Amino acid sequence: MQSVEPVLDIQNLDIDFTTPDGMVRAVDGMELTIQAGETVALVGESGSGKSVTCLSIMGLLGDAGKVTKGKIRFKGTDVLELEPARRRSLRGSGMSMVFQEPMTSLNPVFRIGSQISESIQVHSDVSGKQAQKEAERLLDLVRIPEASRRLRNYPHELSGGMRQRVMIAMALAGSPDLLIADEPTTALDVTVQAQIIELLASLQKDLGMALLFVTHDLGVVAGMADRVSVMYGGQIVETSKVDDLFKNPLMPYTAGLLRSVPVLVGGEESGRLKTIPGKSPIPDSSRSGCTFAPRCDYVLASCRNTDVPLETVGERAVRCLRSSELTLL
Repeated sequence: MQSVEPVLDIQNLDIDFTTPDGMVRAVDGMELTIQAGETVALVGESGSGKSVTCLSIMGLLGDAGKVTKGKIRFKGTDVLELEPARRRSLRGSGMSMVFQEPMTSLNPVFRIGSQISESIQVHSDVSGKQAQKEAERLLDLVRIPEASRRLRNYPHELSGGMRQRVMIAMALAGSPDLLIADEPTTALDVTVQAQIIELLASLQKDLGMALLFVTHDLGVVAGMADRVSVMYGGQIVETSKVDDLFKNPLMPYTAGLLRSVPVLVGGEESGRLKTIPGKSPIPDSSRSGCTFAPRCDYVLASCRNTDVPLETVGERAVRCLRSSELTLL
C-alpha cells in the first residue's frame, strides 16, 4: 500500500553551477516522485544531470552548485528549508546514498569494521562493541561471506564487488527510508553487476525502503524498477511504469535508448548495436526549444523554438510535441 505522503517529491527543481563562463543550468525543471517501498529508475546518458540531482537531494552539491528554484520534499518536509544541522542529520538516517566508485568513498587507512561502526554510532546511541556486532550483521545482510573476518580487512584487500557491498552496508547503517544508488555497478564486471543489482532489489523488498536507482542503461532496470524517469539535457523527458515504457515509449530519446540495448537471439547479439547520433547538449541556461531536437529524427521547426513542457498523459508524463502522433517502436 502506497504512502499518502511520498518519501521523495521533487518539484520544478533548477540547479545552476558557477563556471569561468558564468552560470550554467545543469538541471532544469526537475520533477520526480517516489512512494514508500517503490523503486524508481532514473535513466539517461552521462551528463544528463542524474548525479547532480542525487547530490542535491543529499545536500552535497558543494560550493559551485546551487538550487535556484523548486522544492525537494522528503516525507512532506522541504529539505531545502531546513537548518544545516537538521539536514545533516537526515543523511544516513532518513536518506542514504551509494556512490559509483567505492574506493573514492572508503578511507584506505581504516579497517572496514571501523568505518561501518562509525556510521552506526553516528546515528545510534550504542557502544563500540554493539556497533561492531551490528556491522557484522550488515555485512551478512549484503551477503559478504565470513563477515567477522572481513571486518578486519582494509578496502584494498577486497574486490570491487565486495567494496560496493561494504558501501551498501554503510548506507543501510541508519535504516534509511530512501536509498539512492548512483550507478553503483559502473566499475564492475558484468557478472558482479548482476549480483549487485539483484542484491539491491532484494534489500529494497525485504526492508521496505524506497529506492532511487540511477543508471545510463535501460536494460538493467527492466526487472527491478516499478517506474522509470528518463532524463536528457537536465530535464525529465518521460516518466512511466516500466512495462508501459518498454512496450510503447512516447519520447524519441527514450526509444533511442531502448534500441541501444543489446538483444540476444539464439544466444548471440542480433546485428550491429544501434546508437543515437549526435552529442549530448552542453548545459546552457539560455537554450530554447526541445533539448533533443538536434538529434531527433522526428523534429519539426516548432520543436526548435518552442519550450516543451512535461505533460501528463494518463499515468505517464512526456516532454514531446509529437508524442500523440508517433509510433516509435
